[in-house]
Amino acid sequence: MDSVHQIKAYARELNLTSLAAQIGPLLEEALRMEPSYSDFSLTLLEKEIQGRHSANLARRIRAARLPLSHDLDKYDHSFANGISPVQMRQLRELLWLDQKFNLMLTGPSGTGKTFITAGLCFEALKKGYRCLFRSMDQLAHTIKMKGMTTLAAREYKRLLKTDLLVIDDIMMFPLDKETAVGLFQLVNQLHESASFIITTNKNPKQWAEMLEDEVLATALLDRLLYKCEILKLTGKSYRLENRKTIFNDVVQSSSG
Repeated sequence: MDSVHQIKAYARELNLTSLAAQIGPLLEEALRMEPSYSDFSLTLLEKEIQGRHSANLARRIRAARLPLSHDLDKYDHSFANGISPVQMRQLRELLWLDQKFNLMLTGPSGTGKTFITAGLCFEALKKGYRCLFRSMDQLAHTIKMKGMTTLAAREYKRLLKTDLLVIDDIMMFPLDKETAVGLFQLVNQLHESASFIITTNKNPKQWAEMLEDEVLATALLDRLLYKCEILKLTGKSYRLENRKTIFNDVVQSSSG
């Protein structure tokens, strides 16, 4: 076994997986550049650390369950929905997250609520925060099943350890009493230790109707809105305005 294969074997045994994968190109570069021993050692360690950070971020992104579209660098500022480029930059700085502030995005469907919240969740993940993105349907299932299945119980514990919990489309549909109480209990446990981003197309009065309990709705909103920035999105649906088609833009006339 030559020295390169031996280094790879030792690296794998020490769980230095990134180093094991890159040692060949690193050695070739070292032959060309002739770095000092200390600089080359530093490069080896940096590559391993970078690999671990990338793998860790990938794991946390999978656990967060972000929608496919979540990159705010691709945000279309030409689409007028009430959020200015300056406000978007401020949101992406995440100072509100450090201050345990909540965000609530309201407005009609298609105005960008989910894309913006997913993007902010992605920004927070990249900066090392523990973040989860869940639809209200997913959250309701976990609340109902946490006492019945190991999978749901594990998911509920994960929710309680998060720094940022996104709840997408809250109050889109009515909640039964058990789920509504469970949602309040979850929010009550988290509201002083984590931040929430909420998307909804319902006003507070409609929350009471959806929960069929004005007292519970008031208590839930009290915890979510105490330290909260409310962003009211407006305009037409981006999806409808930019609807995809299977046909070419140019319609060819048929002959005969």
